[in-house]
Amino acid sequence: MDVSNRTVLIVGGTSGIGRELARRFAEAGSTVVVGGRNRQALSELAGEGFGTVAVDVTDAASVASARDDVLAGYPALDTVVTMSGVMIMEDLRDPAHFATAEKTIDTNLLGTIRVIDAFTPHLVGRGAGTFITVTSGIAFLPFPPMPSYGASKAAVHAYSEALRAQLAGTGVGVVELVPPAVATAGQEKVNPRALPLDDFATEVMQLLSQEPTPDEILVEGVRGHRWAERDGTYDELVAQRAQALALLPGRSG
Repeated sequence: MDVSNRTVLIVGGTSGIGRELARRFAEAGSTVVVGGRNRQALSELAGEGFGTVAVDVTDAASVASARDDVLAGYPALDTVVTMSGVMIMEDLRDPAHFATAEKTIDTNLLGTIRVIDAFTPHLVGRGAGTFITVTSGIAFLPFPPMPSYGASKAAVHAYSEALRAQLAGTGVGVVELVPPAVATAGQEKVNPRALPLDDFATEVMQLLSQEPTPDEILVEGVRGHRWAERDGTYDELVAQRAQALALLPGRSG
């Protein structure tokens, strides 16, 4: 993928990985539009020279409105990145967790589908383009305190695979970005071994720039998650990660 001459929309790019990737694409020479709900962050990004659009991926009308605004202002749009997501711990012993599960699935999975559906006709119509979906190492190696997050990201992985197959021959590619724990706001406190954001973004852009672009963007730090079952480390690693259940209220004992 030539990252230097694209028109990129990053939905969910107002913070963390998405915001850093927006900067990297722009530094490479691409035109970048950032979508999200945080009005203050959008204002800051506009001040940096980015295009911006307000969008709530849990609201179909909001997604449709954002699509219309983006395509009116950037008709050459050729790359759509779906970054929106929530990551919340749940105690499955407490049925009250269902509200968290519902919110997580609506944002992470259905939000991704809403964005893809909104822009598929445009990309297919122009005969060229790329969807970049964002999953997680947790999609392949569960983190027990966040069951719905892992389930939603595993679902986005499966959806990405099916989308790639269905769009074959249209000129529209599907690339799946699989981050490990990355040191964005708050993550460094939860996981001191989280990969520095700058290092992660540098490796991602290098992988995206390959020809052909890999179907899955796997930085070195996530390969242990992605291939745990193949490598025979899955059960041991899930057991280790289950120790984090002590973080849930009432589970410390």
